[in-house]
Amino acid sequence: MLKNRSVIVTGSTSGIGLGIARAFAAQGANVVLNGFGRAEEIEQIRQEMASTFGVKVLYDPADMSKPEQVRALARLAIEVFGQVDIIVNNAGVQHVAPIESFPDEKWDAIIAINLSSAYHLIKAVLPGMKARGFGRIINVASAHGLTASPFKSAYVAAKHGLIGLSKTVAIEVANDGITSNTICPGYVKTPLVEQQIADQAKVHGISPEQVVRDVMLSHQARKAFVQVEELAALAVFLASEQAASMTGAAIAMDGGWTLH
Repeated sequence: MLKNRSVIVTGSTSGIGLGIARAFAAQGANVVLNGFGRAEEIEQIRQEMASTFGVKVLYDPADMSKPEQVRALARLAIEVFGQVDIIVNNAGVQHVAPIESFPDEKWDAIIAINLSSAYHLIKAVLPGMKARGFGRIINVASAHGLTASPFKSAYVAAKHGLIGLSKTVAIEVANDGITSNTICPGYVKTPLVEQQIADQAKVHGISPEQVVRDVMLSHQARKAFVQVEELAALAVFLASEQAASMTGAAIAMDGGWTLH
């Protein structure tokens, strides 16, 4: 369905981003991976994806808090693939603290990585998308882009901002063959969340099962984690020709969290 398309997925060396990148590769798209991790493990992922799906797979370690590195990531993809058809702004970090004691450097980093990096990448690839009359911008926000939780001021602000950015871009490029949408997941059982479960169980003196039920999924109508494969399938659909009329949407895939 996406054969010979090219896609950049930020924050894609593990978790949601890696699942989305693999789903695009499975559809025949060439992929740029980005993120942190051990070099040998990332190279193994890159080689496996390329050989399994018969596509080109690049890796760029761009620090998404650095605008020039974000722009260089876009330039690399254009240089190697000739164009960028799809971007998935997935890179994100988190810090939890009351606002009066929230570290300023954490605020700056979260806004830079979770929000500003998307702006810089969109800006870098948009001229080429306009020239070709096709583009798909997919932003991965969170249920926290639609609602709020205490002690997550920077994360909630960034994710709300990402939805606003996505809507604004959608209006600006609506007649250029380009769409801009946002996916808003609930809790996804990634390695990062697995560690959070263990940490909270230790801090609160409760079982991991209680953390999942009473803390993480307490707001969800459906008491189950969102699956990476579900999010990846949604991203692939949003990149397809069949989603040409779907733009400016903030799509909750959150087990009913934001129904309340």
